[in-house]
Amino acid sequence: MPVNIPVLETKRLILRGPEPQDYPNFKSTFTSYRARFMGGPLNDYETWMLYAAEIGHWQIRGYGMWMIHDKETDRPLGMAGGWKPAKWPEPELAWIIWPETAGKGYALEATNAVRSYLYNTLGWETAVSYLDPKNLDSIRLAERLGAKKDPEAISVDGNDVVYRHPGPARLKDTQLSHGIAMELANYADPLFKPKGFALD
Repeated sequence: MPVNIPVLETKRLILRGPEPQDYPNFKSTFTSYRARFMGGPLNDYETWMLYAAEIGHWQIRGYGMWMIHDKETDRPLGMAGGWKPAKWPEPELAWIIWPETAGKGYALEATNAVRSYLYNTLGWETAVSYLDPKNLDSIRLAERLGAKKDPEAISVDGNDVVYRHPGPARLKDTQLSHGIAMELANYADPLFKPKGFALD
């Protein structure tokens, strides 16, 4: 029976399950240099198989990656969600933003909403993100979400670093959660011109 993928909404975004019409943007990113930290660039066949896996993951696990859309234009901006393919040691909070939409805080906004759903609706007590140590933008984003490098955690293949996110009890009504909310409020301000720190 097909899984009914929930729709998540934030101030600027709508997150929906991946659909066939979203594939061209996915392909454009994963066949490009942007995918270098995720095993890419991939060829056309590998990209198609990965996108099929994105859709199938929802059916197998009951959760997966959402496609991030701009609420006003419905333009796809990237993906974020829960991810645990075969041989992944733990469920992961993962994300990618399309190159042309990077730098506007969309990844922070989407991952914050996804993490809340995974914790509060699915009952996750923890989450990790498996990151390439050279992917400084994603590492900075993980740190802005409160994640810290976990040297005791098992990595996927020995070439990644594991960042562990604070659990739901450590996030509720804390300085960290208030700080994330304040940063997102700034991004939603059209006059906000951030300088000097990672933007994804």
